[in-house]
Amino acid sequence: MSKKAIVFDIQRASLHDGPGIRTTIFLKGCPLNCLWCHNPEATSAHRQLFFHFDKCTQCGDCEKVCKEGVTHFNDGKHTIDYHKCKFCGKCVDACNFNALKITGTEMSIEEVMLEIMADVDFYTNSGGGMTLSGGEPLMHFSFSLELLKKCKEMCVNTCVETSGFVSTIQFNQILPYVDLLLFDYKVTGTSDYMNFTGVPNKLILENLDIAYHHGVPIILRCPIIPGINDTDLHFKGIHALNEEYPNLIGIEILPYHTMGNNKRTSIGSEETLTHLKTVPPEVSDKWIELLKNLGCEKAKIG
Repeated sequence: MSKKAIVFDIQRASLHDGPGIRTTIFLKGCPLNCLWCHNPEATSAHRQLFFHFDKCTQCGDCEKVCKEGVTHFNDGKHTIDYHKCKFCGKCVDACNFNALKITGTEMSIEEVMLEIMADVDFYTNSGGGMTLSGGEPLMHFSFSLELLKKCKEMCVNTCVETSGFVSTIQFNQILPYVDLLLFDYKVTGTSDYMNFTGVPNKLILENLDIAYHHGVPIILRCPIIPGINDTDLHFKGIHALNEEYPNLIGIEILPYHTMGNNKRTSIGSEETLTHLKTVPPEVSDKWIELLKNLGCEKAKIG
């Protein structure tokens, strides 16, 4: 029987998740809980109801068809009891304005491969391929491993975006089938890593070291969040990794944006970092300048 996983998005013709034109497969579920997460709908490994507030016209059609009492209209306000949803999809079908959707679809290896192979000509012409992302794709180890093997059998370039928080035994099994790792480095320091992501960094740094010495090409991806990790300590930490691993393919700085908070309210979660705004280019440019002055010539905006 084919392995299955919950996929919350498939982006075709992607240009930002590895070289060339790529098909990016986003798997649902992540062991981390980063305050700045830009895909909060990917944290849970289960399907979720997603509500686009700005698309709702308050017609009330969703309330009429929902037998679970998920949607309510009171005093001109549309409220949702997310925990009551059974994912029958009736409210989604009833909404003519696409204000509601179910996030997450269970897919088999074969179904995902059909999506990947549909664009194989683009990969050939551009040097692209398949990127596995999330969430944390390696949380679904068996599925991810089989998908990567299938891609290699079909001569499709493979890229994995990972937090690195996975057992070293499983990580080692994945590496022979990975052409490029987009490896997240979020915070410098053990206590800060735990405080801001919910997990310690020991295993993450061990896996980074394993991948590097295995010879897998690595791009270090570093989200920078004002007031959290835009510190001398963290920029020096990025520089230290650049010195320790001189053959890193690149270092990508990912400036904070507020998109994640809009998504949090859409799945019934509380907003985080509400005091922050999207980082303007002049600020992120200074971060790049700082890193280059430290000696990180590979640093650029991701």
